Amino acid sequence: MGWSLRLTRIAGIDLKLHVTFFLILAFGAVVWGAPFGLNGALFGILLMALIFACVLLHEMGHALMAQRLGIPVREILLLPIGGVAVLTRSPRTARDELLIAAAGPAVNVAIVALLLPALAALWADGALPPAGLMPGVGEPGLATALLWLVQANVFLVLFNLIPAFPLDGGRILRACVWMATDQVRATRVATGIGQAFALAIGLFALFSFDLLLLVVALFIFLGAGAERGQSEVQSALKGLKVGDAYNRHALTLSRDERVSTVADYILTSYQSDFAVLEDGRPIGIITRNEVLQVLARGEGNANVAAVMRPVELRFDVARPLDEVRQVMAERAVRVAAVFDGGAYRGLVSLEDLAEAYPLVALRRGNVPPESSPA
Repeated sequence: MGWSLRLTRIAGIDLKLHVTFFLILAFGAVVWGAPFGLNGALFGILLMALIFACVLLHEMGHALMAQRLGIPVREILLLPIGGVAVLTRSPRTARDELLIAAAGPAVNVAIVALLLPALAALWADGALPPAGLMPGVGEPGLATALLWLVQANVFLVLFNLIPAFPLDGGRILRACVWMATDQVRATRVATGIGQAFALAIGLFALFSFDLLLLVVALFIFLGAGAERGQSEVQSALKGLKVGDAYNRHALTLSRDERVSTVADYILTSYQSDFAVLEDGRPIGIITRNEVLQVLARGEGNANVAAVMRPVELRFDVARPLDEVRQVMAERAVRVAAVFDGGAYRGLVSLEDLAEAYPLVALRRGNVPPESSPA
């Protein structure tokens, strides 16, 4: 995702921080800095960082469970409104969906269980009077930090268990419906309920002038819609082969052609990806993005062989289309080569698969043109 910084890699998973995350640190500095000065501001920054460490552990719970079930995890991204673990593919069974969704809140329950004895001890010693259990800024110190961490983790559990997709509760709901029906129907039920919750939250946010809550409602609404679209695509592509969707009339290049020539092809055709062939076999691929980058450097006379990328994925024409889409998503590869036995036939891109969806859906009478995903 753009505007994100890669911090480190944990258990083979990239940990990224969206640049807007620093707004939450600034929030902590302002809230505690105003009444308590510099020490309060530093305390506020540290407390926000600790709370988001709990968010990270929540997402690691999802990610590690997914890895244990054989699903690779591309990254974990931390945002001001929370975090997201990006899986390379969706769970294949309702059981896997349930285990992955429940793993995140389970981590927060464990954190609360670990912190409560220390909080109870402070309360017994008088360091935390009963009034201090109410939400508030509180004087910087261990008692305030523990109280906020417990409250934050309880909130993470309760909020995420709301049965509104794409929250964990919505995914748990989908898993339960899936066990009784099928994945597509379960997704429709869970995302429909999720969008209904989002509309209710959004209306409340508008009347209460709560901008953050409005952002959360928008996130839920759009996330539910995107998941339903992905599910419909996956269902529509079942039964098709990659040989049904690849570009079999594409222009090809030789290794000695110039990048400026490829730019002319892009301008005069709908094609944006080109295979570079030698003796009838692809030795590389050059895409519109590479062409633009080379032209921006003023190197339009360069040979395509100097700037092409290797062919990372090859599929036989008989490979199921939904499986091809899944593999390309897992490997983060946009364009792949298609072969019929040992003979090269053409290229297939993620855009080709997206374009195949509305055509297939219309043939099967599933959706009208205007409801097809972008």
